[in-house]
Amino acid sequence: MARKAEVQIINPPSDVISTVKFSPKTNQFLLVSSWDTSVRLYDVVNNTLRHKFFHSSPVLDCAFLDSVKTVSGGLDNTVKLYDLNTHIEHNLGTHDAAVKCVEYASMVNGILTGSWDRTVKLWDGREKECVGTYDQSAGKVYSMSCIEERLVVATSDRKVLIWDLRHMSNYIERRESSLKYQTRTVRCFPNKEGYVMSSIEGRVALEYFNPSPEWQKKKFAFKCHRSKQNDIEHIYPVNAISFHNVYHTFATGGSDGFVNIWDGFNKKRLCQFHMYDSSISSLCFSDDGSALAIACSYMDEAETPPEPYPEPTLYVRYVSEQETRPK
Repeated sequence: MARKAEVQIINPPSDVISTVKFSPKTNQFLLVSSWDTSVRLYDVVNNTLRHKFFHSSPVLDCAFLDSVKTVSGGLDNTVKLYDLNTHIEHNLGTHDAAVKCVEYASMVNGILTGSWDRTVKLWDGREKECVGTYDQSAGKVYSMSCIEERLVVATSDRKVLIWDLRHMSNYIERRESSLKYQTRTVRCFPNKEGYVMSSIEGRVALEYFNPSPEWQKKKFAFKCHRSKQNDIEHIYPVNAISFHNVYHTFATGGSDGFVNIWDGFNKKRLCQFHMYDSSISSLCFSDDGSALAIACSYMDEAETPPEPYPEPTLYVRYVSEQETRPK
């Protein structure tokens, strides 16, 4: 029997899905954090909820430390390490405000957490301790992404700090976002050349690390996740970005309920999927690029909530080469 191109995952969270992350080197297991205070592990292949555990407040992000250990954080300010095999949880420590971002950093074999307290912390999962606290004086941490030694932190007030994980005494560079409005998410290119960031105002920007004029000429921004009705343009936040590790194309998800796949280097949209139930709140390609996890959650953008109130939904789409490979 042929595999369906898209599967809706059963037993999704009951409130906004904040993050979806595939397990390293497999497209079978999916980690999902939610405002319903849960972190869930799904077996995507068998469409089953394998396990869930809870924080005391909404969970804003999660990540795999390795194939059996996860780290999560949220509005309880706590960074939680959880072993999926033994079901033992350990509070690594806290921030002074909500933990907005959680990233595994392979270069230092540790977990990075970014907080609204304007710091990034580095945690050693083996020793179960914080081994560094780094001031992000540019503002609250809204999104961050790392690729090998590079760490990019997008903060409030549209500032971007670029760090070298090998020398964290100070950031390498402080930039202002080329997008006029608040940053929603940032993701590093798999080839380490730069990063892509999105804003609440239906725009995406490609930026390059190399400061030379030749490289800086390559950067550009484009409009997306917009629609026209009765000559009125409706502009939607771009909430999620995920890179395809093989082809280096990327997916964007917006509050218009659409997912687009882009070839950023050739400035082309490769495809658009069907309209989903509500806003796209998170996206994640599997390591091999064969599957894309898509989280849909109503994010209170409308002045009047729709009736009936949309429930969160979760999908895994098995993407084709035609949808993701540059043309």
